[in-house]
Amino acid sequence: MTGRFVLKIGDHLESAETKKYYVERNFFEVAPRYDFITRALSFGRDAAWKRTLISLLPSYESPVCVDLACGTGDIAFLLAGKYPHGCIAGVDITEPMLNIARDRNNHPNVSFANQDMASLDIVSESVDIVTGGYALRNAPDLGTAIDEISRVLKPCGVGAFLDFSKPGGKIPQKIEYWGLRTWTGLWGTLLHRNHEVYSYIAESLQRFPDRRQLRDIFRNKGFSVVDSRLFFGGVTELLMVQKLRHASENSAPAEHDISFQQRSVATTC
Repeated sequence: MTGRFVLKIGDHLESAETKKYYVERNFFEVAPRYDFITRALSFGRDAAWKRTLISLLPSYESPVCVDLACGTGDIAFLLAGKYPHGCIAGVDITEPMLNIARDRNNHPNVSFANQDMASLDIVSESVDIVTGGYALRNAPDLGTAIDEISRVLKPCGVGAFLDFSKPGGKIPQKIEYWGLRTWTGLWGTLLHRNHEVYSYIAESLQRFPDRRQLRDIFRNKGFSVVDSRLFFGGVTELLMVQKLRHASENSAPAEHDISFQQRSVATTC
């Protein structure tokens, strides 16, 4: 993938297949500047939000953790700091992002693999904690991604997700949309000569469930909502959920027999 990024958002967000292609191509373009832009767009608060996510996770001795859409590895490395005896796996579909994460990795219990969050090569009910920073909004199909999270989590396993958050009500949504579109579009123009590179955030959020709807989706798929923290007046949210003990009985997902170990990301460290 070379050359200037020219894909149009509106042509690619209406189906799971085209959205996946767009997200992968977009983050291929963004990868070299990803760490900078996450700080810039959040006015330097992104790192603090991720530390808050980690601080709210349970105090396990040696959990198996999976970080979805891991990007350059920020959350995976924070997980390694909290759980030095745990096993941390970061997954992403964009190889340049993973290459940066691998180059930064100095934790023996952290590994990375190119995998789709909607089709993880992980043994069912083998994971204690699933995290995601700006992950769920980028899922080609949100329902499928949450089903997969449920499949890999053990009963009572925990999920923690940080992302841009959509308020209820048309007027707050329009205010947030145009504010995000203007701010992110400015950075896209400055860094890539294309406002759509980062205004994708506003467009994808417009198509994403609002806060109440997202909670309902998780509850309907066998989770309880255990905590929520809003940042920047609700522009971003940290949402924590827990898989109910009987969730697997309700959904009965198909078994996957390919483990992380077979794909260079071990579930035992």
